[in-house]
Amino acid sequence: MRVWQKIVLGFVFAVLLVVIGGVAYGTKAYYDLKATASQTYESVERISETKRSEEVDYSSLEPISILLMGVDTDVERTEEGDTGRTDSMMVVTINPGTGQTTMVSIPRDTLVEMDYQYGDVYIQYDKINAAYAYGGAALAMKTVEDLLDIPIDHYATVNMDGMADLIDAVGGVTVNNAFAFDLNMEHFDEGELQLNGKRAVEYARMRYEDPNGDYGRQERQREVLEQLFNQITSVGTLSNYQNLLDVLGENGKTDLDWSTISSLVQNYTPALSNFVTDQLQGVDYTGDGYIGESGISFQQVTEEEIIRVQNLLKEQLNEATITELASDYPDLEVLADSYTTSTYGTTSDTYTYGNDTTYDDSTSYGY
Repeated sequence: MRVWQKIVLGFVFAVLLVVIGGVAYGTKAYYDLKATASQTYESVERISETKRSEEVDYSSLEPISILLMGVDTDVERTEEGDTGRTDSMMVVTINPGTGQTTMVSIPRDTLVEMDYQYGDVYIQYDKINAAYAYGGAALAMKTVEDLLDIPIDHYATVNMDGMADLIDAVGGVTVNNAFAFDLNMEHFDEGELQLNGKRAVEYARMRYEDPNGDYGRQERQREVLEQLFNQITSVGTLSNYQNLLDVLGENGKTDLDWSTISSLVQNYTPALSNFVTDQLQGVDYTGDGYIGESGISFQQVTEEEIIRVQNLLKEQLNEATITELASDYPDLEVLADSYTTSTYGTTSDTYTYGNDTTYDDSTSYGY
């Protein structure tokens, strides 16, 4: 199981214990959670018709899907008008009938067709993590629906500040630093370190001073998040549940209202104890100026892989599986070889990656 998935599971586990464990924590916990749900609720105006023909009937235990996103936006970036990109995207399906929850991670650099008008700029192809920056949760949900050919019923996000605050809420984390280094005016000694949220995020982000580069950074991210997961699920943390709810209320957004959350807790909890995880796998692809900006690295998903993942999720949503992609599904492998005119960086109404806002795609914030 990937570390980001474990963090999500840990938080879900904590919240469910607060709700279900009313006897242990008292009715105050119930009303505190209800207040937090109201604070985090943010409806989404869909920019295209969902692939659902009818609304989900939770009382009938119909399977549902949720798009979970870790967004690389903190307070400073928000004040500057930066919506941020999704550093992590994960589709979760919950099927009470099979008693299973399936979680599929989507690589942030996955090449997708967006077909979206962003102000005066037309965006045809880009990395999937840009969808949230251009059109918020609505475009992210549409893009994932188009990629996986399944309905996305709900979304939930947590931002960069939430990561640091969540670590602070559980009392920090202890890491074992392999070597001393400095980053952003912070010094990290070699050996065992007790880190607060801000320092833990910085510790997990360092790459350039590491002889193993990005691989070393990923090791530190796993270390920090493993420690955080252990803290979230500890008895001591759950007894102080209000800190977790405060962080969620300040840093999370979802279109799950209290009524829906209550239905999920009442009817879908057994399926949350049985998890199956998977990863959409891509292959390295460098943009050629026709499909993707020239010189930019992407992850391109093969037809066989997208069919495999689509069927995995379709089965969990009780939908018919497929043997081939729909006729209107964009085959980016073929298009990359057949395009004769550039869709990137040629005219004033064409988006060039990083033209209006600079994003550091080399940075992973550990979500």
